[in-house]
Amino acid sequence: MQGVVTMRGFSDHVAWHGGRPGWRRLWHAVIGGVVTLALVSSAGGTGGTANGTENSRANSTANGGTNGTENSTANSAANGVMSGTTNSRANRTVNGVMNSTANSTANGVTTSTAPTTDTTTDTTTDTTTDTTTDTTTAQIARGAYLAKAADCAGCHTAPPRVTHPGAAPTATPAFAGGLGMVSPFGTIYSSNITPDPRSGIGRYSYDDFARAVREGVVPGGKRLYPAMPYPSFAKIDDADLHALYAYFMHGVQPVAAPAPATRLPFPFNQRWALAVWNWAFAPSGPFKPEPTRDAQWNRGAYLAQSLGHCGACHTPRGAAYQERGYSEADPLFLTGGTNDHWFAPNLTGDPGSGLGRHSAADIAAFLKHGHGGGLIAFGSMVQVVEDSTQYLSDADLAALAAYLKSLPPRAPSGHFNERSRAARQSVQALKTGDVERPGAGLYAAYCARCHQTDGAGVPQKYPRLAGNPAVLSASSTSLVRLLVEGGRSPRTEHGPEPRKMPSFADQLSDSEMAHVLTFIRNTWGNAAAPVTTRDVSSVRGALHK
Repeated sequence: MQGVVTMRGFSDHVAWHGGRPGWRRLWHAVIGGVVTLALVSSAGGTGGTANGTENSRANSTANGGTNGTENSTANSAANGVMSGTTNSRANRTVNGVMNSTANSTANGVTTSTAPTTDTTTDTTTDTTTDTTTDTTTAQIARGAYLAKAADCAGCHTAPPRVTHPGAAPTATPAFAGGLGMVSPFGTIYSSNITPDPRSGIGRYSYDDFARAVREGVVPGGKRLYPAMPYPSFAKIDDADLHALYAYFMHGVQPVAAPAPATRLPFPFNQRWALAVWNWAFAPSGPFKPEPTRDAQWNRGAYLAQSLGHCGACHTPRGAAYQERGYSEADPLFLTGGTNDHWFAPNLTGDPGSGLGRHSAADIAAFLKHGHGGGLIAFGSMVQVVEDSTQYLSDADLAALAAYLKSLPPRAPSGHFNERSRAARQSVQALKTGDVERPGAGLYAAYCARCHQTDGAGVPQKYPRLAGNPAVLSASSTSLVRLLVEGGRSPRTEHGPEPRKMPSFADQLSDSEMAHVLTFIRNTWGNAAAPVTTRDVSSVRGALHK
């Protein structure tokens, strides 16, 4: 749950409707304009379960990115070129409930009935006491697994702190909030969602918890930002929500430390418009299984649309920050989105920039280890894999992969044909050193050592660039950010050792970055739009690098 959503602009919002005249276009324009004024109101305070700290993870799941602080980080399966932000959490033992405990419930998560949330132990008889204890323990363990699936720690845990120069980073308490999310309107801090009665959510009843998670409204009527992905969490079923409540109330260590208050300037510290935003854009109601699909597909759809909130990063947003779709019925759902200068790729069946050429097994492996089909997670997706998807059961990973593979091709971008004449010529020219195209020499000097002259990369070490969906994406934002900042691949329990990509910010000019990226996007059979110097300077300016 995490991130900072990048505003895509009013003109982009109008373009979504194809510039059509009429009341529908006017209505959305009015709503977008009015709501934007107060959309990012202050997220501070200690009263939220997922204080809409906005999404900055895009992402990027693979590219990406799913939230509640919005990262939607979208626990998506995506495609990666290679690394990116390394904001992984050091608190692997989620507040006293070990990962192994959470994983032990992985398979059977879908069939449990919703147990009572009353955790009071009746000591009148041994039988009653034992039954209550067993039920509560199982429910807490299940809730721990679901919190992993939703990546709650991703936004609600501050990064390790360095107390003084040269000191080793010190891990921060899990779920205690305090992760700062940079937005166009100021920094928004995630809230403390431990069961501390003053600083956290310890006084929440189940109904309070459910309303905050599903509707974005906390006790007292305060509204959370839609950066908190409550439009997706509205689909969480009752059994899972009861389990999450049991976990956060009884499986998480209370932390008596308030998260930093968010203080945004007027008019962004006003929340009244969020009621209008919810009415206009936020869906409501639980997930409804598709009767014509099998159980695996429905499980995957449920995970992607609710707990995983994949769309928070991988679905484009309108002028009012609303996701432009919440299920496969919406044409722009999971077609890619930009968040905090990461582009979370297209997850539909597009054979160019999407998952069309990758198998369900590739996608499941990518989510489990951060490596799959020659692709490697980068950017915000590194943290999603490390903190969330690597802990999903094999059954749930297979369900997610099956669902994503069922999505038809949408928003196509780029092409890949490794058998084309141009592909064969470029490979041969790089091998012999006979290259005259702009960017070819830069690639040979700076990139070929890891990514190879044929763009195939090295399995389990360096990602392939030939045919990589992230390379062929409509947006080159992630590619530019990787060159500017560098990054690393994920560290997982059973995956290969992480590899680092260096920053080239001090070695390559904007023009040189544009040339080498254009070369990569149009070599080995790749065919995608060129990268301009303005594209590079725009991203570098936004990153202040």
